[in-house]
Amino acid sequence: MPFFTQGNRLCDRIDALLKSLTPAIRELYLSDLKLPKDQQNPIFDQFHKTLIRGADLVKKCKNSGSFNLFANYSYAVELLKLEKEINVYMASLPAHILLDARRLMADIKKRYPLDAEEINRGLNESIFGKASGLTNDPSQNALMLQQIGSHDLFDGNEMEEDDSTYPSRNFVPGKSQFFVGLEKSVGDLKKLLFQSEVSVVGVQCMGGGGKTTLAQALCNDPQIKGYFGNVLFITVSQSPNLKGILEIMWEKIVGRKRPEFQNAEDAHIKLQEQLLRQSKPTLVILDDVWSRADLEKLLFEGTEYKTLISTRDSSTIPRNSSTRLYQLPLLDREDALSLFCFWTFGQTSIPSTADAHLVLQVQAECKGLPLALKVIGSSLNGVPRVAWESAKNKLSKGESISDYHKEGLLRCLKTSIDFLDDVARECFLDLGAFPEDKKICADALLNIWVYVRKLDWNDALVILLELARRNLLNLTSNPGSGAAISYGSASELYFSQHDVLRDLALHLGCQDSIVQRKRLLMPRKEDGLPGKWELLNDIPFNAQLVSIHTGRMTESQWPEFNFPRTEALVLLFTANEYYLPPFIKSMKNLKSLMVLNCGSKRAMVKGVDALSSLTQLKSVRLERLIVPSTRKQGRALQNIEKLSLSLCQGLGNIPTFNNVKLKDFNLDHCSDLEEVPLGVCHMPLALSWSITNCHLVHKLPDELGSLSSLKMLRLSALPGLKMLPASIGKLCELEYLDISVCEGLKELPEEIGQLKKLIKFDMRECSRLRKLPRSVCGLISLKHVICDDKIGNQWLRARAFSIPELTVEIAEAQFSLDWLDE
Repeated sequence: MPFFTQGNRLCDRIDALLKSLTPAIRELYLSDLKLPKDQQNPIFDQFHKTLIRGADLVKKCKNSGSFNLFANYSYAVELLKLEKEINVYMASLPAHILLDARRLMADIKKRYPLDAEEINRGLNESIFGKASGLTNDPSQNALMLQQIGSHDLFDGNEMEEDDSTYPSRNFVPGKSQFFVGLEKSVGDLKKLLFQSEVSVVGVQCMGGGGKTTLAQALCNDPQIKGYFGNVLFITVSQSPNLKGILEIMWEKIVGRKRPEFQNAEDAHIKLQEQLLRQSKPTLVILDDVWSRADLEKLLFEGTEYKTLISTRDSSTIPRNSSTRLYQLPLLDREDALSLFCFWTFGQTSIPSTADAHLVLQVQAECKGLPLALKVIGSSLNGVPRVAWESAKNKLSKGESISDYHKEGLLRCLKTSIDFLDDVARECFLDLGAFPEDKKICADALLNIWVYVRKLDWNDALVILLELARRNLLNLTSNPGSGAAISYGSASELYFSQHDVLRDLALHLGCQDSIVQRKRLLMPRKEDGLPGKWELLNDIPFNAQLVSIHTGRMTESQWPEFNFPRTEALVLLFTANEYYLPPFIKSMKNLKSLMVLNCGSKRAMVKGVDALSSLTQLKSVRLERLIVPSTRKQGRALQNIEKLSLSLCQGLGNIPTFNNVKLKDFNLDHCSDLEEVPLGVCHMPLALSWSITNCHLVHKLPDELGSLSSLKMLRLSALPGLKMLPASIGKLCELEYLDISVCEGLKELPEEIGQLKKLIKFDMRECSRLRKLPRSVCGLISLKHVICDDKIGNQWLRARAFSIPELTVEIAEAQFSLDWLDE
């Protein structure tokens, strides 16, 4: 049954229940009011208010457009919660009233036979089914999400009912749409780059003017790719890791093992020496450069070697005979309208069903700025006329957008935030805790929303998708991530944000005084802490979320800050050594901790003893660290529900987990891990367990089967793994098993057939696995297998024999590590 049909039936059922209950409860409430206060029963008042609130919710649900899956999901979740609330009140009623109410409920359920499990299944299939279609192309993802989130532009009576009237369902295909208005600029840049005397071309425009889109268009241009044998795109950003960028340049340009660089200066010298020895046509695009000093370490001379730089500040570009500066103009009226219509209606012109005059008024207020056209256009996709009028009025009060009016740009973009509800708006403001233009695992953000914003994980994911739909962030995904998402894991999903949109989140989140802000965020990396913070270190901060981005920090450099209310702490740094802030030990309410090393080398972390007092800690994420010994942090680990270690070393320091509440455990790209520590199998409550991209792992513990509650097990990209332990058959609750890209596996254990609840099995790119054990015929619940063609026929025979509902999907090889490039 389609999800929207299920939602309608749920809405009708709750509506019928409310209409039947409300008159009787209102009468009871009014009668109760006539009694003396000490004899009144407060349940009638509370129940009456709940029913009134429910009637309002039903009204909103019925007015929701059929294509707005995000809104429908939220309403369906709220309706299910309301039904549970009504049940609680009904159980508290006097016995004679309760009996009548139970009969009423049974009658309504008979008329509308739909249970919560069926609705939840529909929600997963609709929303999370779409999430599984995300790719590594953020523009394509935004379009896909926009298609499933659109409905009527104006009120229903102003549009026909036929599906063909919804232009957002008919997006014109083709990459050229993403580069609307940039064709001439691409041509101009090609002419400059093809001139033999030109080695550096600078592209200058204000933030949000389309510099990155232009650079990406250039990368995809056939003539550029044909002329330059090697085209490398690098995002530099405001706080670049220069040594890491130079290491990537060596690997991509030189194409062989790089030497050990001492620092950025050393890397620059060695790479320059190498480039003078070779004459391969190369174009390096350095996007979003902020500093002349940073740029000087990224510029090189070489035969047929050229650099294109995009920047907001023209003074960043060196001036000499081999350098050219190109001023990127804002879009003219025609191109601006095409881009605006594309993101609003899914076509490059105003549809006949829209008010053309109103559309032109709103589009004109975006002043030809591509980012404003894209974000504001996306925010108006599928909203009623009144929202357009509101947007026009708010935009008309802003300043003109130019280099000298950044506040005007932020005010312009703020209009798009006005369309978010209160919860989604708070979630958007949390984005300021993370650096711009950097891929961040979505789990890091979702953890904050779950443990600090108190959202259900599914609700948090829906908000993430909604922000991406409105182009307020970019989402990308690794291949095969869909199934993991449906089991509450976003470890293969990544978000990034445009620097202007991060500026907007910071701007809106910094309205209060420093000590009163709900979010205390450092806008960019500094060597130490902001001076204003240190001046106030004797005053308790009110921040619920704290984000600190520094270089190397020693114990003595940390002031004794007081964060009594902080529930989420994001620590970002670039260094080979880092001391955790000692004030962590006083953060008694801390629930989510992320420590991310933005450098290219793994860093040694000290001061972990401070974690021992964090008894409320629920989620920990560590990246690019040498994992410190945590054997003394037993108390802090007891209540952790989610632990993720990415690009880490020193996994031998992981403790034995006894009597812990851990539900989600992730190890990813842990390069020195050879054998999974035995202690990590002692997780009786674990629902999700993932070890991925650990190339040296050759053996799993025999005790793997002790993970008795496990529903999802991911053992992906472990090419050294020779066999699965026989105890895997004891995972009686397992529903999803992923052994993709385990090229060393030659056979599956016979015990695999004991997984009676297994629904999905991903075994793509297991090149040495040539034969299935007979026991797979016992996988009676199996619905979906992803495998290579050579073993697909064996699954088809198993389907014919005993698994009639099995779908066998033959996958093409697509495993890649390109996502690691910043």
